Amino acid sequence: MEDKEVIKEESIASENIENQAEGNIQEEGNHEAFSKTTESSEQKLQQEINDLKDKYLRLYSEFENFRRRTAKERIDLIKTASEEVIKEIIPVVDDFERAFKASENESDGAKVREGNHLVFHKLVRVLEYKGLKAMDGLVGKPFDPETQEAITQIPSPSDEMKGKVIDVLEKGYTLGDKVIRYAKVVTGA
Repeated sequence: MEDKEVIKEESIASENIENQAEGNIQEEGNHEAFSKTTESSEQKLQQEINDLKDKYLRLYSEFENFRRRTAKERIDLIKTASEEVIKEIIPVVDDFERAFKASENESDGAKVREGNHLVFHKLVRVLEYKGLKAMDGLVGKPFDPETQEAITQIPSPSDEMKGKVIDVLEKGYTLGDKVIRYAKVVTGA
């Protein structure tokens, strides 16, 4: 019986050795497969990184071009913003030149005054069309530091004129809602 047990133990030992050998072979195969999979994953990740870097550089380039183009357009807009107004004022300048030539030979001051008056109103219409609005009717109203500049203060002719506009030295103007020139006024003290 002992022989049988020894044979059995030898057989089990040899099976264990064979199993270990097969396991090692499988492990080597698994290791090689894992190594190839890892290399493949690394290559894919590296490719993805390269693609993302390329995409980032392209987007950055596009943004820089957009920024430059927008800045150039803004500068061009600022340069040419007044062009339209100037084109509309040129005919008024022409009318002034004609009025000056006509007034040289004209002895009647009323006709010259009438011609100048027409040219003045034409200029005012052009400016009003562009949004310019004169601040009229300030005399007798309370002083408003948001739209007016007090040049001087004089004793008011009556108590009701204290703190109010007595005279307008220079008209004020607004362009849309923005004050572009404050009215220069005299106020009562």
